[in-house]
Amino acid sequence: MALLNVLCYPDPRLNQVAKPVAQVDARIKKIVADMADTMYEAPGVGLAATQVDIHERIVVIDISEDQNDLKVFINPEIIWSSPEKKSWREGCLSVPDFYDEVERPSQVRVKALDIDGKEFELDADGLLAVCLQHELDHLQGKVFVAYLSILKRTRISQKLKKRAKEFAGER
Repeated sequence: MALLNVLCYPDPRLNQVAKPVAQVDARIKKIVADMADTMYEAPGVGLAATQVDIHERIVVIDISEDQNDLKVFINPEIIWSSPEKKSWREGCLSVPDFYDEVERPSQVRVKALDIDGKEFELDADGLLAVCLQHELDHLQGKVFVAYLSILKRTRISQKLKKRAKEFAGER
């Protein structure tokens, strides 16, 4: 499988809204496999297709310690969220080395297609609920820093732009 390039904030491609997957076929299965490899290599616990410049509604998540419980969500949508909220310290492969508190519903129910194109629903709480909401935000063109103050977003953006310039200068 291939490792994919993860877009880094503030890349404007991260703000694109993903389109629904029309059919789960061999092309989509390859994208899922490549996304999983990319997520595990990073290492991360979730990855949305938008983050690898594929603007289709695909998410992979694995919150297991041993990285042996890959969950695939094609055309996912949150169909219910709890009124109770919980704050979690979030990070993102597209915003490397930055973490901050984000408040989200503590439980969600998601409807999606699996890797075989079969529809399913999943109730999630804890870290899985946070990951689902975080990754589905990506499919809507929203990066977790959008929940932070303008001052924090600006600082993060400036630091990542500077880091990218320094990295490009080393080449």
